[in-house]
Amino acid sequence: MLKSLYIENYALIDSININFETGFTVITGETGAGKSIILGALSLILGQRADSRHIKHNEKRSVIEGVFHISDYKLKPFFEEHDWVFDETECILRREIWSSGKSRAFVNDSPVLLNDLKELADKLIDIHSQHQNLELSDNLFQLKIVDILANTTKQFEEYEKAYTQYKSSERALKELQEESRKSREEEDFLRFQYDILKETSLKIGEQEQLEAELEALTHSEEIKSGLFYITTLISEGENSIESQLRAVVDRLQDIQRVYPKISELTERVKSAYIDMKDVREEASRFFETVEFDQERQDIIENRLSTIYGLLKKHSVLTVEDLIKLEHEIGQQLATIESYDEQLSALEKEMSIYKELMLKKGKELSNKRKLASLKIEKQLIEKLSYLKMENTRFVCDFKDKKTPDYTGIDNLQFLFSANKNSSLQPVSEIASGGEISRLMLCLKSMIAGAVALPAIIFDEIDTGTSGDVADRVGAIMKEMSSGMQVIVITHLPQIASKGDVHFKVFKEETDNEITTNIKVLSSSDRVEEIAGMLSGSEITKEALQNARVMLDV
Repeated sequence: MLKSLYIENYALIDSININFETGFTVITGETGAGKSIILGALSLILGQRADSRHIKHNEKRSVIEGVFHISDYKLKPFFEEHDWVFDETECILRREIWSSGKSRAFVNDSPVLLNDLKELADKLIDIHSQHQNLELSDNLFQLKIVDILANTTKQFEEYEKAYTQYKSSERALKELQEESRKSREEEDFLRFQYDILKETSLKIGEQEQLEAELEALTHSEEIKSGLFYITTLISEGENSIESQLRAVVDRLQDIQRVYPKISELTERVKSAYIDMKDVREEASRFFETVEFDQERQDIIENRLSTIYGLLKKHSVLTVEDLIKLEHEIGQQLATIESYDEQLSALEKEMSIYKELMLKKGKELSNKRKLASLKIEKQLIEKLSYLKMENTRFVCDFKDKKTPDYTGIDNLQFLFSANKNSSLQPVSEIASGGEISRLMLCLKSMIAGAVALPAIIFDEIDTGTSGDVADRVGAIMKEMSSGMQVIVITHLPQIASKGDVHFKVFKEETDNEITTNIKVLSSSDRVEEIAGMLSGSEITKEALQNARVMLDV
């Protein structure tokens, strides 16, 4: 319940602090006194958007703070989920609005996001205004009412889970179908690319090996000439390298006999002589093997031309890249070939989820329809009490062509206030006063079915008067036995039933006009009710009627 509301520098309000009680609280005041200002301030701590224009003239900041008693609301998991400080008994919501346009929201002095504040506020209090009456024309709102009164939480959660699974599988199937379509459009081209790469039978290191071999073939004459020159220089003639090294070895051996210290030098020259013979012999073998082969050169050039063409075509640098590409295209083709199997599996999965969704949707629908019979009867009884004795009301269910997140039902409230009038949608036939009474009855039924913490009625009594107004007040009074009910009203029949009575009024000074509020004493209430009955001039008869209404 709402324990207190503090408002500072908001619109025409300097500073007020309102302490609320349990039970039935009424707020009255002349038109324009500022009742809507107080409600607007309260709306800010419930998550509504802030506007710096609402800050009191010449002030820099406005503060609104509400204290709620929450011990019975089981909100600890919600606070833990948002990592907020939790107090088992009390919760403080605060908004600060600055003239610069900046706005901040707090829960128990911790800064929070506005959407999180609104989510919490929805669990604490319900503000019902004339504007909300328009929601009664919304089919989704009607369905929500039936779900609350039918207590379909379990069935709705089961349906929602099945629906989510079905939509997820449906999306997966559509994505795979689109992927399959695009891939199959590319399949012929991919197959063509793959076949060429496969037939080419590329090998790692092949390009470098072929380029080296081609280089040798194109320079074979130059190579043979060089090898012939080397072998001739090493071994032929009296002054050949071999002959001179042999002479050096012989001379060193002669010296070594008388000068052993050069034995190592002798061995080194011998080794050089042997190495030089090996070089000559190997050069001779290379000379014999190197031959110009035009046919082989043509084969190599054609092979390299194929490799170069593939490198350019696929915009890669190496044969290794081409081999990797061949593998990737092969995998793509394998995936395409498996699409039919994948699509078949997804279609089967979607069919299973659809069947489950429709089953859970039917269970949800059956509970709604069963409860609607009781809802119709109870609502007609309450409307009859509010002097709408000839009311007919039906929850008209029809199957949706396509199930959505709400279920398989299209629901429309059909209404008639007269015996001879045909049932028509509420939005098309009900007057403003009738809709107000309809909503009040529905709210009272919801309050009986769900533990609502608190509700504020903002002039929901529009279009009612006399005995009907008295009965509207009686319904609100009855609701307050199980919850906090606060009503802003212009009707004395309703105001007289309050456990606590506040009056909103304007005070005028030389410099400004401000809005204020006060709790009325018993005698003050008599005068206020009398004023509401007779107008600006309070008569003795009005005072007497007020005492009777207040039972004082």
